[in-house]
Amino acid sequence: MKSFFSFCKKELLENYRTYRFIVLLAIFAVFGLMNPIVAKIIPELLTTVDLGGITVEVPEPAAIDSWMQFFKNIGQMGLLVLVIVFCGITAADLSKGTLINILTKGMKRHTVIYSKFTIAALLWTVSYLLSLIITYVYTVYYWGSHDLPYAFLAFSAPLVFGYFLISLMILGGICFKSLYGSLITTGGIVILMNLLGIFPKLGKYNPVSLSGGTLELLNGQKVPGDFIPAVIICLILTVSCIIGATLLFDRKQL
Repeated sequence: MKSFFSFCKKELLENYRTYRFIVLLAIFAVFGLMNPIVAKIIPELLTTVDLGGITVEVPEPAAIDSWMQFFKNIGQMGLLVLVIVFCGITAADLSKGTLINILTKGMKRHTVIYSKFTIAALLWTVSYLLSLIITYVYTVYYWGSHDLPYAFLAFSAPLVFGYFLISLMILGGICFKSLYGSLITTGGIVILMNLLGIFPKLGKYNPVSLSGGTLELLNGQKVPGDFIPAVIICLILTVSCIIGATLLFDRKQL
């Protein structure tokens, strides 16, 4: 455990010194501010647009519009930022050979994998929660307190999908020892999952539905049973990727 915490500290410092953590916090803070503001302002702007005499009836903005923006931004741009920031999480160390000295001094290979995943997951969680909290505060400010059915599952789902992406990037980096290999692995799996979305019956089992689809829990269009299978499968895939990366790394020549 001592080596695990030592390597976690090293990873945390590296992410701070390379500004990854700061970039994540800044971008997700901006998302948090944008979500309620865009939901509030866009309808008002549309009413001022001259459409040549055509009257456009714009519904009054509501709290659910803010959460719609939240899931849209996090489920698309937010996850893209996560991939860009951490795509080299293992590939960079392997391609540069920076792990050789650490491993020759007795560091277990599985400790490296577990530490990298832990810190990346921690930074993702903090950034995500920051965006969520800011969105919630400003949404309450504009529209007052409001009911959020099944809020824990709705807001946890994108977080879980982010963990899965991190595990994919680690596995891809170990497999190909390159940043592009990590990106191709992650992007390829996500594209495949999106293609599976053409089969409606697979929707409740498809992890990609967690990246933004859980808004439908908040507006009452779906129930937890529509997403819980996807959450379970996503967690299983995440653990499988980490175990696979560990086994592969144990047999990998540096």
